[in-house]
Amino acid sequence: MLQYQTIPVTPFQQNCSLIWDDQTRQAAVVDPGGDLDLILGAVKTLGLQLEQIWITHAHVDHASGTADLAEQLGGLPIIGPHPADQFWIDGLPAAAAAYGFPPARVFKPTRWLADGDTVTLGAHTLQVRHCPGHTPGHVVFYSPEIKRAFVGDVLFAGSIGRTDFPQGNHDDLIASITQRLWPMGNDTVFIPGHGPESTFGRERQSNPYVRDV
Repeated sequence: MLQYQTIPVTPFQQNCSLIWDDQTRQAAVVDPGGDLDLILGAVKTLGLQLEQIWITHAHVDHASGTADLAEQLGGLPIIGPHPADQFWIDGLPAAAAAYGFPPARVFKPTRWLADGDTVTLGAHTLQVRHCPGHTPGHVVFYSPEIKRAFVGDVLFAGSIGRTDFPQGNHDDLIASITQRLWPMGNDTVFIPGHGPESTFGRERQSNPYVRDV
């Protein structure tokens, strides 16, 4: 069975997540935006073997620790995001300086992701959906096995991702949510990039930006 734990990191309290197989302890980290000591401390406490880094999108609070973490752990593979976020990766050093983050380095993904791809963790497979709008290369990781979706900044409890950043697009974001997230099922719990978890069903009922009419 897959397990996960969310660790808020950076001054933006970004929800970095550890996902692991509870038998083998093989693990992936989603969006190591910073505070690597907290992340690695949790890995040690939980007795995990961190094997992969998964990136939903390349905004600084989600991706600024990626290069350092991969290097510290001997060249850990970096999976994602979609290639359309290359310009955000290239801009990480400047973004870190602008927002008062520790220095961040550009990284080169081991594998880019596209809509319909899958990622594997031990015997477990998660689906990848390309969900542009907040950034053009944003992806989401979905586990049908445990009915959990790691959605980055596409959707929040009661809100949606911002689209006023470069190459953001509101119409694309709404389409990503309604056409690519809702089909995962009302009972699917999603882990957003910030704030508390919710379910797609709850958001379809009450989220003022995307509730069903």
